[in-house]
Amino acid sequence: MARLSVNVNKIATLRNTRSNGIPDIVRLSTIALNAGADGITIHPRPDERHIRAADVDAIARLLDDHPRAEFNIEGNPFHGLVEHCERVRPDQATLVPDQADAPTSNQGWDLLHLAADRRNALGAAIARLHACGCRVSLFIDPVVELPRLAKDLGADRVELYTEPYATAYVQGKGEGSVQAYAAAASAAHAAGLGVNAGHDLNLDNLRLFLARVWPVDEVSIGHALIADALELGLAETVRRYRVLGACAR
Repeated sequence: MARLSVNVNKIATLRNTRSNGIPDIVRLSTIALNAGADGITIHPRPDERHIRAADVDAIARLLDDHPRAEFNIEGNPFHGLVEHCERVRPDQATLVPDQADAPTSNQGWDLLHLAADRRNALGAAIARLHACGCRVSLFIDPVVELPRLAKDLGADRVELYTEPYATAYVQGKGEGSVQAYAAAASAAHAAGLGVNAGHDLNLDNLRLFLARVWPVDEVSIGHALIADALELGLAETVRRYRVLGACAR
């Protein structure tokens, strides 16, 4: 089954509108883990508009008490991500090429057109992450040529950027859109890479995605999952996503 990593950024976004620490990101992460989540994802950005440096350390301590759960830190390797990972040594680092002022991740690495100096810097960042024990996943668009390039850089996995699929699904075009993801996942497996997926996956579109894209090691879900939790409660929401991951095939 696809493992579920709960992205808790939106909890931090809400908390940061006040100065009283409510909602408590560690407490809610604990609820998610106790309900069956396989891991926690955070995406610290330089402006700390959601996840703060102190959260990185607090979540790391929490995951120390849940040895079967994975800690995934995602972000731009040139905006402080590597330094966070060298400090707390998460299980996985997901490298995303977002700009510092981007409201959210909105594209994968364009490895086909990456300048040589940028490619070398990315490879060096991956090597540093491996040196501190992190599995490294590169955030990519569903393009069949990209997994081999990710492998050449030293990545262990790719994470397929699924917002275009989610948009197509709402338009009734999910079956057509998902074919590119299945092809990219097959290319990743052929290159010896694991496959993750994330961005705008939800309770409506996740089953089709996991049925067509196989196998997927992990889905990282935050925005939709936290929105669902407002209606269903966090523990029940995690359980429902876990059921979809378990029975998609």
